[in-house]
Amino acid sequence: MQKPRRVPRGEKRREEIAAVAQRVFLERGFTDTTMQIIASRAGASKETLYRHFGCKEDLFSEIVRARAMRVFKGMEFGLEGEPQEVLLNLGLNLLRLLMSPESLALYRLVLTETPRTPEVGRIFFEQGPAQVMRQLASYLGSATQRKLLNCPDPPLATKLFLGSVIGNRHMIALVAPDWDIVTEEKIQRHVEAAVAMFLAKYAVA
Repeated sequence: MQKPRRVPRGEKRREEIAAVAQRVFLERGFTDTTMQIIASRAGASKETLYRHFGCKEDLFSEIVRARAMRVFKGMEFGLEGEPQEVLLNLGLNLLRLLMSPESLALYRLVLTETPRTPEVGRIFFEQGPAQVMRQLASYLGSATQRKLLNCPDPPLATKLFLGSVIGNRHMIALVAPDWDIVTEEKIQRHVEAAVAMFLAKYAVA
């Protein structure tokens, strides 16, 4: 039996600070959050904070990158998987993550802060949506080469699939969460339908 990986003390402290910083960002917004406030909340010195994270932008980037990685955690998103399984796993992981209260709060923060601080939007997009889009486009291109799919334009196919998974559900959760309460059963049916629709267009004839 493989022993669990022992987390080094420095890495553990870094994760603890990032968790505190995320709560502060959500509470105060990006602009009104300072490294001093985060250091105080985390029980750390500013020197410790700057040693782990060079600046506030790097710290925010770390938080968003960690959330993007959660989309693929525990999922075999390799070039050998069958399209239906890969797309279903990706869609379920993505929608479950985006529907969580924590993710919705982070998304609202980004939407609020980006007009004042465009860098926040750029960091969020690069570390979150862009990462997912690049990996999915790469998979769709590979699956097409292996004759598992027929996606002549993988970037376009990527946008269509992600749009069908995220669009309506995410919008409702953001602006009218009480209008249609999300359940695991609804998420499952929604993603299964999105995968079926995608394969109806891009499956090999």
